[in-house]
Amino acid sequence: MSIENSELNQLAEQLEKQTALIEVLEKELNSLKPNQKNDSDAELVNKLTTENDDLKSRISILKKSIQNSKTNVAPSVTPAPKLTCDLSFEEKYHLISRNLQEIVGDEKLKTILKERDLKVYWGTATTGKPHIAYFVPMSKISDFLKAGCQVTILLADLHAYLDNMKAPWELLQNRTEYYSRVIKAALKSIGVPIDKLKFIKGTDYQLSREYTLDMYRLSSLMSEHDAKKAGAEVVKQSNNPLLSGLLYPGLQALDEEYLKCDAQFGGVDQRKIFMLGEEYLPKLGYEKRIHLMNPMVPGLTGNKMSSSEEDSKIDLLDSASAVKKKINGAFCEPGNIENNGVLSFCKHVLFPLSKDGRLVITRPEKWGGNIIYDNFEVLQETFRKEELHPGDLKAGVIEALNGLLEPIRKEFDSPENKKLVESAYPVIKKKK
Repeated sequence: MSIENSELNQLAEQLEKQTALIEVLEKELNSLKPNQKNDSDAELVNKLTTENDDLKSRISILKKSIQNSKTNVAPSVTPAPKLTCDLSFEEKYHLISRNLQEIVGDEKLKTILKERDLKVYWGTATTGKPHIAYFVPMSKISDFLKAGCQVTILLADLHAYLDNMKAPWELLQNRTEYYSRVIKAALKSIGVPIDKLKFIKGTDYQLSREYTLDMYRLSSLMSEHDAKKAGAEVVKQSNNPLLSGLLYPGLQALDEEYLKCDAQFGGVDQRKIFMLGEEYLPKLGYEKRIHLMNPMVPGLTGNKMSSSEEDSKIDLLDSASAVKKKINGAFCEPGNIENNGVLSFCKHVLFPLSKDGRLVITRPEKWGGNIIYDNFEVLQETFRKEELHPGDLKAGVIEALNGLLEPIRKEFDSPENKKLVESAYPVIKKKK
């Protein structure tokens, strides 16, 4: 049942009266501060001031929600999403570019979008177990599909082996199969139609005669210095690097040509590899591509989320209790919006994937009840002003994240998938 504008107006009037009373109380509390006789008085005044500010903030959020509801013609009816063919150039460009940190080749991107749909590829090396940061590129893949893009996902098995043998050859096939199944399960959990995606393994084409010849041609042009510099933030570094790791960046550049894409999508940590491709593909007679870069999402410790840092990540198959424990232990200092993995996850995953564009922070009634945030900016500003407690933010993220992970857990509860996980990531017993 929809609420009439007259009822919304009455609610707004009541909230205005509440705001006036809060402002009167605020003045009275401010006048008491200089006259505090002892510590208990000061503590009481500070507590009342905090609760008053909290109430004022919640009323402000409610007023904003009412205003948004009044502007909707039929709030009870969710409008049908536009078909891709109905989207304008501006709408497609917005979907493709939102939340990206950088686009190299922006003018070329706009030119292609005005003529046809974009062809994009995203690659992931099949090394450690995928974690929740994978939802960041997956939410962008969702955007790409909404914008009508043709999307290819490369399961880069050969790259996984070349990068200091992070995936041993004997485990490579099982790990690649695990990646394929868990990524598809994760995409389905956020409503991405996987039938519109093309999945391909690197070894399906990287061992061909043509690709191998191009690899030799590229190695005759590229210096050791350039190869090492390009892979500095992606490939494992050492004072005496293996030749395999030096091949890695060049192969990633060649993938753009062999996957026939217009653009490669990846994290901003891959920028140097992208720039290597921009420089060397034209020297092989191939066209340089567009590069779409996501920001790196801080891990739970405040640094980059990594498969190799257990404390910084949450695996896609972690239990609900493990998720709660890790989120509750995450770095989330009151008012600190820098390197805050919990806030970043809200921005890059929870808000873009929310069906109604909102995030609900669930709280008991005795602490003021639930809070609904209509956009990330309001959430971030509320947190910055310390009007939202880190514990409440974490509780909301735990609930939302477990909602995303539960379908993945259920899919991997089968004996077949459990066996796959064990064979892809065998537990190595420590020697006594």
